[in-house]
Amino acid sequence: MSEREMLTDYVYKMVASLVQAGVENVVVSPGSRSTPLAYAFASTKQLHMYRQVDERSAAFFALGIAKATAKPVVLLCTSGTAAANYFPAIVEASYARVPLIVITADRPHELREVGAPQAINQPNLYGSHVKWSVDLPLADDAAPTLPFIERHIARAVAIAMSAPFGPVHINVPFREPLLIDFREELPEATFKHSSMGQLIPSMATQQELSEIIRATKKGFVIIGELALGTDLTMMWEFVRQLKWPVIVESLSNMRSSVPEDCLPYMITTYDAIMKSEDFKALVKPDTVLRLGAQPVSKFIMQFITKSQPDAYIVVDEDPMFRDATGASTHFVHASIGEWLTQLEVSETALEAAYLAEWQDANDIALEYIEHYSDGAIDEGAMVSRLLKMIPNGSDIFVSSSMPVRDIDTFLMATPKDLRIIANRGTNGIDGVVSTAMGFSQGNNRETYLLIGDLAFLHDVNGLIASRYQECNLTIIVMNNDGGGIFSYLPQSTVEAHYEDLFGTPTALEFFDIANMYGMDYIRVDDISELSVKFTTMKKRPMRLIEIFTNREENVYAHRALWNRINAGLKAWQS
Repeated sequence: MSEREMLTDYVYKMVASLVQAGVENVVVSPGSRSTPLAYAFASTKQLHMYRQVDERSAAFFALGIAKATAKPVVLLCTSGTAAANYFPAIVEASYARVPLIVITADRPHELREVGAPQAINQPNLYGSHVKWSVDLPLADDAAPTLPFIERHIARAVAIAMSAPFGPVHINVPFREPLLIDFREELPEATFKHSSMGQLIPSMATQQELSEIIRATKKGFVIIGELALGTDLTMMWEFVRQLKWPVIVESLSNMRSSVPEDCLPYMITTYDAIMKSEDFKALVKPDTVLRLGAQPVSKFIMQFITKSQPDAYIVVDEDPMFRDATGASTHFVHASIGEWLTQLEVSETALEAAYLAEWQDANDIALEYIEHYSDGAIDEGAMVSRLLKMIPNGSDIFVSSSMPVRDIDTFLMATPKDLRIIANRGTNGIDGVVSTAMGFSQGNNRETYLLIGDLAFLHDVNGLIASRYQECNLTIIVMNNDGGGIFSYLPQSTVEAHYEDLFGTPTALEFFDIANMYGMDYIRVDDISELSVKFTTMKKRPMRLIEIFTNREENVYAHRALWNRINAGLKAWQS
């Protein structure tokens, strides 16, 4: 068998194994050493191949597709620093629990650590940030090689898709020559499939959890960002049965499409009302049950830390459960599923007054927020109006820093169908444009990106992907000429070096960026223009709406709103 035939068998066995394991999407960046696999991917009709020349943006693009589909997505790059550029997205995928199959082409073993060009130490390159890593053998005609490849690919995908989801790394060395023979059909798989188990708590654990809940007089539920693919019908049924206050974060996607009978329990203004010391003293809990990731709001987490409830129960699909408060008393290792609705919680000791206190405070805050949204002109008011104008059945990808916080403040519980998505694994602003573009590709709904000017600039290079495949995305940039989030932090109280180190104004506007990438461009200078300009008919798949705001005005308006809500709560309690 020739070297070309061996290499052809090798790469098509890899591709066949990925398809057999359920992979549908591949993101490829150009490079020489990855040629054999790139050819195999491009010639496989069962796969949808996307292209992005920048590996850093490519990895976030793949992350977005995986978030949209809740399925594993393959990344492929050449050897050397190309692989290192995947690292930021891999870290995000690890902490956000997103399944990526990262394939890095490599030099053969004899060219490693000897000064060969474009060769770095790639095995275990990503360390503990991937769930598993393997350095595959070179293509040869030894009988065990292809069965080994097939089963290791199956293992990689199974590990990426086991709870909690996450990235895996496959390093593949190739010797030259790198050309293969194209094949129309994939080889038959001998490994059929991996059957994944369900994480369900034991009956003893369920009984203990039921007993704690039934005995609770003052308790609430926190629902943070949930694992990809979570069945929300189970969550809604649990809310109906429990009838407790539910602190529901926007990223849980349980603030929208809310069933009418669950609306009374949805508490969405918790970040604002947690700024009232009097209210916090009134609703100090005996029990807190948290499902999903920790919420964006630091105020609710500080409240739990200070309250030290008798029972703070964290349900998580990872044994390395997340608890930054240091206050948890119980951990339940489980995925969200039918078991939650089978808990015996229909008759709890929860005080009716306790639920009413949360509901009244939420209603008071909602009234102030609605009044504010109608009259204010800052970024928060802009976001509030955008949430009303964005069509039903749409998805909103939200950048970290102020955009995600404004969504958390102004998205109220609603029957409207809106999904909120963000990169909150590590809360960074890198790769947000690319992730949103990838999400729009894996999604058949209208997609909007809400982002600040610095985060947009941080990944504006990601727009290159739109030159290789059509992208349908509306990008809404809040341009306050700098890092608006820092204006809310203690750094803003120190005038020296603030603008240079934190404000970081660029004085840039983005019309030329829109023109460069063939996007519709809409400029909004005042909130009075927003409605008419936002509803302008799209002429092209990509659209950029640039909204100009003032950083100082934004801070003043937000703090004024919080103060009014605090005063309203004080008057209500007196």
